[in-house]
Parts: sequence; C-alpha cells; structure tokens
Amino acid sequence: MAFATVSGMSGLSALFSQADWVEDGIADGTAKRFDFDVLKKMAAAMAKQAYGGAPASLPETLATLTPQAYNEIQYDANHSLWNGIDNRQLDVQFFHVGMGFKRRIGMFSVDGTSREACEIHFRPELFNYNNSHVDTKQLEGKNDLGFAGFRAFKKPDLAKRDIVSFLGASYFRAVDETYQYGLSARGVAIDTFTSKEEFPDFTAFWFETPKADDTTFLMYTLLDGPSCTGAFKFTIHCEEKLVVMEVENHIYVRKDIQQLGISPMTTMFSCGNNERRMCDTIHPQIHDSDRLAMWTGSGEWICRPLNNPQRLTFNAYQDENPRGFGMLQLNHNFLDYQDVIGWYNKRPSLWVEPVGKWGKGAINLMEIPTTGETLDNIVCFWQPADAIKAGSEHSFPYKLYWSGLPPVRSGLSRVNATRTGTGGFPESWAPGEHYPDVWARRFAVDFVGGNLKAAAPKGIEPVINVSSGTLKQIEILYVEPIDGYRILFDWYPDSDSTAPVNMRLFLRTKDETLSETWLYQYFPPPPDKRKYIDDRVMTAG
Repeated sequence: MAFATVSGMSGLSALFSQADWVEDGIADGTAKRFDFDVLKKMAAAMAKQAYGGAPASLPETLATLTPQAYNEIQYDANHSLWNGIDNRQLDVQFFHVGMGFKRRIGMFSVDGTSREACEIHFRPELFNYNNSHVDTKQLEGKNDLGFAGFRAFKKPDLAKRDIVSFLGASYFRAVDETYQYGLSARGVAIDTFTSKEEFPDFTAFWFETPKADDTTFLMYTLLDGPSCTGAFKFTIHCEEKLVVMEVENHIYVRKDIQQLGISPMTTMFSCGNNERRMCDTIHPQIHDSDRLAMWTGSGEWICRPLNNPQRLTFNAYQDENPRGFGMLQLNHNFLDYQDVIGWYNKRPSLWVEPVGKWGKGAINLMEIPTTGETLDNIVCFWQPADAIKAGSEHSFPYKLYWSGLPPVRSGLSRVNATRTGTGGFPESWAPGEHYPDVWARRFAVDFVGGNLKAAAPKGIEPVINVSSGTLKQIEILYVEPIDGYRILFDWYPDSDSTAPVNMRLFLRTKDETLSETWLYQYFPPPPDKRKYIDDRVMTAG
C-alpha cells in the first residue's frame, strides 16, 4: 500500500493497490470496489491486529517547517478533487503533510454509481510552495507521502473560503454563514480524564463524487488508535446558513477503554461575564463558546456557563437517552468582544442530536486553566455507562449542527448572562463601615424570553439550591433594556473549604416551570482572601 506506515493497513492494501499515475487526473490508483460495509469489515479486522504505532518520519524539509512556513503551502485549485465537474457547487482540496502533521493520510475518490474507488497519490505538482522554503527535490518520487487532511468549499466561494476542515488526529471543524471557524469536534475521545489520554487518527478518507448541483457530499473515514479502530460515514450538508453532518460510527475495541467519549467537542473559554480572572486585555470577553447546553432525556433544558478555573475540573452530568447537547456561542454582539483578529462574535455553536436511543451515560465536561486564547481548554463528550471491553463493537449515530444558534430551542426563558462580583451589601452601596466584615460573593443571572412577563402577576419564584454555604439578599428584578429578569443572590461560606460549590437555579410559578435550569460551579477563595481591603473594597473570588 502506498501509505503502509499507517498501522494495520494490510487489509486495506489488499483492496487498494498502487498503480502508475494517470496524468489527466489526480485519482491515479487502481480502481477497487468500495462501500461502507467494506470499510466496517476493514476496521473490524484491524482491531484484531496490533496497533502500528507512531507515524513514520517525514523528509527533513517538511519535519522542520515552522507554522508560518507551513501556512505558505497552498493546494493548487486547478487540481481540486471535483474541478472537472461543470458549474459544481462543491469542491475538495488537501492539506500537505509537515510540521506537526506527520500522519500520512490516504485519500480516495469513489464513483457513486460503480462503487469503484481510486487512490489519490501525493505529488509536488498539486501544491504551490510559495515562500515556505520547502526543498521539493526531497519530495520527488515520494508518491507514498499521502496528505494531512482536507477541506471542502462551496459556491460562491469555491477555492476561496472553506466551510469544512478535517486536519490532525480525528479533529474536524465547520463554519456557518459567517465563514468563521471556532470550536472543533473529534471522531472519538479516549481516556480524556486520565493520565493516558489517546488521540486516534483518521487514517484514510473516501469521497463520493457529487453531482454538479449537489450541496451534500458523502465521505467515509477509517479511524485507528492504540485502543480502538472505527468506520465512520459522514453525510455533510452544506446549507445556506449552516453545515449539518449526519454521522454513522462503528467503534471496534482493541483493548479495554476506561473512558470512551462519543461526539467530543473541544473549545476555548478564557474569560467572559462570569469569569474575569484572565481578562486583563482590551477585550471584554474572549471565548469560542460560553456555555454547555443540555436537553436531557427527561425533557429538562439546562444551561451550564463555562469557566476558566484555577485548577483542572471534571464534571459528569448523568442522563439516559439524551435529546441533545452542545457548546454554544449565543452572544454575537461585537461590542462585547472588541476583537478584530479572532472575531469571537462570529464563532459558530455546535449542537449534537443523538439518533436513536443512546441509553445510560453522562455528558462529561472538563475545564482546564488557561492563560490565553491560543489553546483549547474545554472538552465535552458523551460517555456511555456500559463498560468498554476489548473485542466489543459500539455504534452511536448522531447529527452535528454548526450554526450561530442551535437548531432546537425550548419555549422556556433562557439564561442570557451570568455575572459575579463582591457581595455582602445592598446593590448601589459599597462595602464599608456600615456593614459587618463578613465575606460574601454575589451572583446575577439574567433570564430573557419565554413567558416571564405574562407569568409575573402570578408571582415568579426563583428556586435556588447550593451544595454548601448559605444564600441571602435574594432579589428578582425586571430589567427593561433586556426585557428580562435578573436574579440576584449572595452566597456566604459556612466553612474554610475551597471545594467547588455547585449551584442550581430555575424560575417557576406555583404550577409552571418558566425557565431552563442554570447550573454553575463556583470556587471559593482561601480564607485569607475573604476580607475587606482598606475598609472599602473586597477581594474577588
């Protein structure tokens, strides 16, 4: 096989063998029959073999590329995968291997009628190297070099602005109508909250050739890693304002997995309304996503604002047959970010819609401290409750919606913003001699939409529960500028513990739930930080 450095490729090699190049096209391998059943059998057979290990080394000129030099390498649009289709709506181009992208990925073109697949071999003529200073002489004759990934384009911006990208391990992203990338998804997550996290790779892709006017394309991919293999089918709908992916997955387990993550999402949260610790910048907020949203199997809607914690945290939200969950970016107001580089106001949300019943499990959320915006520090995925044993097979189909707003919304009032600050005194007053030196933390949760105003004559009741401490100064205020209601309360510690405090809040009348449920995790400061400074200002938690 041309990319024999990919582990366990003996079964694939028997199906797709290397042949002489076809000069008038980029699909230059010998045609072999292919369909999803073939891929599933291939993945199942590979799972019974030993994992092949790390990728082979690259030519020095590619292995030593800087990020700036790597970005200089551009695919030649004249050689794009579906360039020969007149008036085509879609197209695909490939990423060059190099820098940290060392895995040599196989690419195949599939005829949707005959089901014949041909391999696309690497050759330098497919790329423009610009100012990358790549020594192309080191690449001559290396048609086994493969590719690092691919990106897809849609009219009217063919070959200009991509809308889907698969690059690195099993990571992939998509955009909405803003054409701004944000958070990432993965094929699977393996043992994320352990000392031995794995990052399996998508090692080969098969693309069905669409018709000229199609805005949907089918893509298949093979997953390979130390603990499992996988066969994935992606039906990717490139719609006017969003991208929708139908994902069918079959996971074949090589060895016991402590924590299998289904439909993982990776995002960044540095600072926001509720967390200002790392916002010593010109930007009021910095985040790709501001909340984890969950629609549980029992029908409850939950908003869990994200944190940039001072220490790594992990939470598991138990559920059975979840209806949906996602990492959302709901604030699209430029004034709240003031960022003309990252354009965080344009970042898409990502919503997962399980197909069928997933059974018992938990939506897991890991938050990692970060000092900036260059590294993703939030991970979320579904973990099935059943043990994942060697030799077993698992399938959890789902849909992914990449869009500014999630595709489904409840009729309930939703959380608009969460804020925290110094507490222990009435609003509009400052801490000082008229109030005892008792430390407290204030929370303000704004709710908008739903049926709140109509329900107000019945009496809106905030239902608040905390895992430790006590609550005082609970108020509910109508806020005319947002046409919503603000719930204010102060949390007082009942010990010196710095253990996280879990908070839960929703609104109701006597006989009706009015809002989604707000979940929050607060980390109290140590006792020596719970005091006034100069009799006027309290330290922040």
